[in-house]
Amino acid sequence: MTSDPTSTNPPGSNPQSLKGNWGFPTQMLFGPGRIRNLGRACKGLGMTRPLLVTDPGLADLPMVAEALAANEAEGLPSGLFSAVKPNPVGRNVDEGVAAYRAGGHDGVIAFGGGSALDCGKAIALMAGQSRPLWDFEDKGDNWKRVDPAGVAPIVAVPTTAGTGSETGRASVILDEDTHIKKIIFHPKMMPGTVVSDPELTLGLPAHITAATGMDALAHCLEAYCAPGYHPMAEGIAVEGIRLVKDWLPAAVKDGSNLAARSHMLAAASMGSTAFQKGLGAIHSLSHPIGALYDTHHGLTNAVVMPYVLAFNRPAIEDKMTRLAAWLGLPSPSFTAVQDWVLALRAELGIPERLDGLGVGDERIEEIAVMAAEDPTAPTNPVPAGAAEMRRMFETALTGRLA
Repeated sequence: MTSDPTSTNPPGSNPQSLKGNWGFPTQMLFGPGRIRNLGRACKGLGMTRPLLVTDPGLADLPMVAEALAANEAEGLPSGLFSAVKPNPVGRNVDEGVAAYRAGGHDGVIAFGGGSALDCGKAIALMAGQSRPLWDFEDKGDNWKRVDPAGVAPIVAVPTTAGTGSETGRASVILDEDTHIKKIIFHPKMMPGTVVSDPELTLGLPAHITAATGMDALAHCLEAYCAPGYHPMAEGIAVEGIRLVKDWLPAAVKDGSNLAARSHMLAAASMGSTAFQKGLGAIHSLSHPIGALYDTHHGLTNAVVMPYVLAFNRPAIEDKMTRLAAWLGLPSPSFTAVQDWVLALRAELGIPERLDGLGVGDERIEEIAVMAAEDPTAPTNPVPAGAAEMRRMFETALTGRLA
């Protein structure tokens, strides 16, 4: 049932509910060829000797060598740190900080996909801190423990269109001792400049394009559904979803389609901008699954997505009907959006169930508890504790949407 627009008390009519804390991104240099502005971006933030943080795979590619050479030519000798796991761990951050200090660096270039961006931002945060990393986990006012003067300036260069970490104020880092993915947060972790060049994403394999693109969709979709008043974030989220609908299949089908790559890079940044409003159980489940099974984050989000939507249906039915109309789906309704998500997953070759990721039921109780305690859980549209998380996990294992 949709809302009655003629009602004397339509949703959002209570002024006391129209409150929120809003913050938006940073300077972005967007478009093909903008990587040529990297040196200028670094100098603009006062860097003279930056440390480029990336992952081992990218470190051996020409794009990184070319970026380092271009900086050198501009009088910006740059170091390289690439000991970053696909799901970055605290040890990666510690080793990166050691390299930063040993090299006398004065800024970080976070260059790559979500893992490199998150690790690079965390290294910049920790470069001038005396407390351990986990003291800054995103709980309560832990962020106030940070010495803001010790946070190094950051330039972010995304090479995938997924996490959107380039426009985020946090990093997801795995605590290997507890096997828990923790969110490290501080406002100064927002990169001072983002260089978004879709040409850097042209070589991305189809399956990674699909998985990272579904991560961008998850961010936009959960932000749109999260409770609370943030119309700007919701508007960005809805347009991000439309871009994914129109351009992700094209980017997967033809990796050289620069228009598709551009729109997806924008959608990814829009997702992380929007999710300051909140996320939900898609991420609450994906975080522990990734921590325990080392699955790809975006792919895990894609697998659990329709099952979480089905669980949340009572709270998001009206929103899904409006979204379906905006997307131009036939017979706008919750079912129309759900059917579109299922069809998109099938088109992209996403597994229907968690067993397609090598995930079983042997740790179901542990995952349910971890999901309920995840910092993304409180903004799920339907309150979800361990029992509810367990139920969603079970449906994702069996493939039951009802």
